[in-house]
Amino acid sequence: MPRKIRELKADLRAVGFVTRPGKGSHTLWRHPLLPAEVIVISGNDGADARRYQERQVQDILSRLAALTEERQP
Repeated sequence: MPRKIRELKADLRAVGFVTRPGKGSHTLWRHPLLPAEVIVISGNDGADARRYQERQVQDILSRLAALTEERQP
Protein backbone atom coordinates (compact mmCIF):
# COMPACT_ATOMS: atom_id res chain seq x y z
CA MET A 1 0.00 0.00 0.00
CA PRO A 2 1.50 3.37 -0.98
CA ARG A 3 2.17 5.98 1.64
CA LYS A 4 0.21 9.22 1.72
CA ILE A 5 1.56 12.60 0.62
CA ARG A 6 1.13 13.86 4.20
CA GLU A 7 3.55 11.16 5.39
CA LEU A 8 6.23 12.26 2.93
CA LYS A 9 5.80 15.86 4.05
CA ALA A 10 6.02 14.81 7.71
CA ASP A 11 9.30 12.97 6.99
CA LEU A 12 10.77 16.08 5.39
CA ARG A 13 9.50 18.39 8.12
CA ALA A 14 10.92 16.10 10.84
CA VAL A 15 14.50 16.55 9.64
CA GLY A 16 14.33 20.31 9.18
CA PHE A 17 13.08 20.93 5.66
CA VAL A 18 11.10 24.12 5.19
CA THR A 19 8.37 24.60 2.64
CA ARG A 20 7.01 27.29 0.45
CA PRO A 21 3.89 27.01 -1.65
CA GLY A 22 3.98 26.46 -5.37
CA LYS A 23 1.21 26.48 -7.93
CA GLY A 24 -1.85 24.40 -7.18
CA SER A 25 -1.06 21.42 -5.00
CA HIS A 26 2.73 21.74 -5.43
CA THR A 27 5.00 22.55 -2.49
CA LEU A 28 8.73 23.23 -2.69
CA TRP A 29 10.95 21.88 0.09
CA ARG A 30 14.46 23.07 0.97
CA HIS A 31 16.94 22.30 3.73
CA PRO A 32 19.56 24.79 4.98
CA LEU A 33 22.36 22.22 4.63
CA LEU A 34 21.38 21.44 1.03
CA PRO A 35 20.82 24.91 -0.47
CA ALA A 36 21.08 23.74 -4.09
CA GLU A 37 18.60 20.90 -3.60
CA VAL A 38 14.87 21.48 -4.00
CA ILE A 39 12.28 18.75 -3.85
CA VAL A 40 8.81 19.34 -5.26
CA ILE A 41 5.91 17.39 -3.78
CA SER A 42 2.64 17.55 -5.67
CA GLY A 43 -0.72 16.23 -4.63
CA ASN A 44 -3.18 16.72 -1.81
CA ASP A 45 -2.25 15.44 1.64
CA GLY A 46 -4.72 12.55 1.53
CA ALA A 47 -3.62 11.31 -1.90
CA ASP A 48 -1.46 8.25 -2.36
CA ALA A 49 2.18 9.10 -3.02
CA ARG A 50 3.54 7.94 -6.33
CA ARG A 51 6.53 5.67 -6.40
CA TYR A 52 8.86 8.34 -7.84
CA GLN A 53 7.89 10.73 -5.03
CA GLU A 54 8.74 8.17 -2.38
CA ARG A 55 12.08 7.52 -4.10
CA GLN A 56 12.86 11.26 -4.30
CA VAL A 57 12.19 11.73 -0.60
CA GLN A 58 14.30 8.69 0.35
CA ASP A 59 17.18 9.88 -1.86
CA ILE A 60 17.26 13.38 -0.42
CA LEU A 61 16.96 12.06 3.15
CA SER A 62 19.94 9.75 2.57
CA ARG A 63 22.01 12.60 1.10
CA LEU A 64 21.16 14.71 4.14
CA ALA A 65 22.06 11.87 6.52
CA ALA A 66 25.43 11.40 4.77
CA LEU A 67 26.12 15.12 4.93
CA THR A 68 25.31 15.41 8.63
CA GLU A 69 27.41 12.30 9.33
CA GLU A 70 30.39 13.96 7.60
CA ARG A 71 29.99 17.14 9.63
CA GLN A 72 30.08 15.39 13.01
CA PRO A 73 33.54 15.21 14.62
